[in-house]
Amino acid sequence: MTVFAFALAPVTAAKADHYAKAPSVDIVDTAVAAGSFKTLTAAVQAAGLEATLRSAGPFTVFAPTDEAFAKLPAGTVETLLKPENKDQLVSILTYHVLSGKVYSKSLAGKQIEVATVQGTTVSVDGTDGVKVDNANVVKADIKTSNGVIHVIDTVLMP
Repeated sequence: MTVFAFALAPVTAAKADHYAKAPSVDIVDTAVAAGSFKTLTAAVQAAGLEATLRSAGPFTVFAPTDEAFAKLPAGTVETLLKPENKDQLVSILTYHVLSGKVYSKSLAGKQIEVATVQGTTVSVDGTDGVKVDNANVVKADIKTSNGVIHVIDTVLMP
């Protein structure tokens, strides 16, 4: 789970804020710089999805925080990160990703089903804030060079 911590230099809060606003930084580096997605970035690397999320995209990522992962039953994250569970991990992570850039303003006032990269749909309710399945979007529209990140408070399960 700490591969990114070893591979990347520490980032100050000022740099993290800069990355969140700078369109030249991709989804992965934006998540790493924020500091609240350590579990997500470790899972992305374990699933072999880092190169994809660094590619041109564009992608929309519903990014669960470390606190969201902590809500899962004890041992769930550790189990998912095992090599023998890679297919399940890929399925869960790609359920958090949409093809293209989807900003919160395009979801406002709507209740829709949206296709995920995983191949199924996720329910989006934009009638009172934005909710994705059972997760609340707690910070929306973080622009990156290859898409947009919406921070969510719960891990989505396909």
